[in-house]
Amino acid sequence: MKINFDLDNKIAIVTGASRGIGQSIAKGLAAHGATVFCTSRKIEDLNKVKDEIESEGGKAHAIACHIGKLDDIQNLFKAVEERYGRLDILVNNAATNPYFGDVLHATADAWDKTIDVNFKGYFFMSQYAANLMIKNKGGSIVNVASINGIRPAPFQGIYSMTKAGVIAMTKSFAKELAPFNVRVNAILPGLTDTKFSSVMTQNEEILNLILPTIPMKRVANPDEMVGAVVYLVSDAASYTTGATIVIDGGALA
Repeated sequence: MKINFDLDNKIAIVTGASRGIGQSIAKGLAAHGATVFCTSRKIEDLNKVKDEIESEGGKAHAIACHIGKLDDIQNLFKAVEERYGRLDILVNNAATNPYFGDVLHATADAWDKTIDVNFKGYFFMSQYAANLMIKNKGGSIVNVASINGIRPAPFQGIYSMTKAGVIAMTKSFAKELAPFNVRVNAILPGLTDTKFSSVMTQNEEILNLILPTIPMKRVANPDEMVGAVVYLVSDAASYTTGATIVIDGGALA
């Protein structure tokens, strides 16, 4: 029996696709045949990713979208529907973590910004995607959460809370959308070598505290997140919904 990971003719959106995990996921989906709408706040960075995908024979579009702004979300889905009339895949990856410090000194501004992008943004991206997928009798949503959603990290309280919320959101959407053939799952990366995580990966003192807690004794490469996503959005995962796949080098083991 051949397992089907083929994504030919699938239309996908990947948020936060200009760098890091999102960029790797966008390239990975395109390499497996999907047409990918790459989104993030800055169009210049997205155009570079689009060009790289196309240079490797893939299909991509670049659209600026700040998922913390509902108008941007509406404009993104309007563009997708006008061009293709459907959406098959959504990967919610864009995230922010403006405050690295203890919860006692966190500000309301840091709270609002983190919630707007990491939680509210994921919710409304999923809502718009689901309504479009239901029109076409199916689809797949993957949320990029974090192991911090299960085990909060020091000085990342607000971020960890939002990722715990994303895990609960994943399960809630999965239960409600299952009758419509829309599957909703999440991946939970551990520490990954990205600009987003550079406050930890580029600080030798902090990194030396973290590495002993990871059985594989290293941080992840963004490309190591792609396989799980390709599985979850493909027909190979046709009976998988509400799942959370931990990709952390054994940190939660």
